[in-house]
Amino acid sequence: MKVLVTGGAGYIGSHTVLELLKAGHDVVVMDNLANSSEESLKRVAELAGRAPEFHKVDLLDLEGMKALFKQVRPDAVIHFAGLKAVGESAEKPLWYYQTNVAGTLNLLYAMDEADCHSIVFSSSATVYGEPESMPLIEKMNMDAQSCYGRTKEHIEDMLVDLAASDSKWNIALLRYFNPVGAHESGRIGEDPAGIPNNLVPFIAQVAVGRREHLNVFGNDYPTVDGTGVRDYIHVVDLADGHLKALNYITEHGGLHTWNLGTGNGYSVLQVLHAFEEACGKELPYKIVDRRPGDVAVSYADPSSALADLGWSASRDIKTMVRDHWNWQKNNPNGYEA
Repeated sequence: MKVLVTGGAGYIGSHTVLELLKAGHDVVVMDNLANSSEESLKRVAELAGRAPEFHKVDLLDLEGMKALFKQVRPDAVIHFAGLKAVGESAEKPLWYYQTNVAGTLNLLYAMDEADCHSIVFSSSATVYGEPESMPLIEKMNMDAQSCYGRTKEHIEDMLVDLAASDSKWNIALLRYFNPVGAHESGRIGEDPAGIPNNLVPFIAQVAVGRREHLNVFGNDYPTVDGTGVRDYIHVVDLADGHLKALNYITEHGGLHTWNLGTGNGYSVLQVLHAFEEACGKELPYKIVDRRPGDVAVSYADPSSALADLGWSASRDIKTMVRDHWNWQKNNPNGYEA
């Protein structure tokens, strides 16, 4: 199958591109490189023994995307490209709606014109907001508490309406939780632009001396130690989930929604202490105010993905932080030489 991956030079995208290549697919990467590096794709090629095709195109460039789809004629799309920082989305909502929602609309127009109607969409557990019970299951109502989450919610709604209007569309909505870790080779991993917005890459940068300390956003949540609890999933397990979802929709058609998580929640301090064990040193942290839009507890019920796809996360939190540390210690400045 020829698969076009938007945002394929990014963190989750690059790991998924590697798994696609290893599975024998032909891969075309479309990325504007705003928050990623082409170096990741060079290393993917090194690990896979063959390279993906790369095109620097922006989601907001409709004509550029139409030309790309006409040129490469993909069979399916995995859509990662977009903005993803909860805090930043509160400060720049119009930018988030334009990039994520309008950008996805452009992508769907380009796909339709090229007669490509299979898409795996990178959604997020943030669409659930703060429901009254855990774990999170797919049939729960969406009630995102942040602008970022609402952009994902709007895109999901758009894809649901599209599938209802035309049966030729095959769509997977993957609501995934908190991707961490790195490929076991240590050659590709998470390399955030600027200050990391997510916990584990920030901890990793503290561990290599790029940051003085970790800010823990709130210790007054109703959790085991007062810090926020999340479901962390190894990025390679997550990449595997995308391949299984792609295979499922191309075989069965229709629209399907799956959580991709482990079903286990870990607090910020539990993750910090696991990372300390992996890197062999104590890491400084400070308690600061909560962030707007953050929820207290979030973890998945991943049983639907197991039942439908035969997928489950196989790597535990120790493996996640070990692999993340292996990447960071070997690449202290990320993909920069």
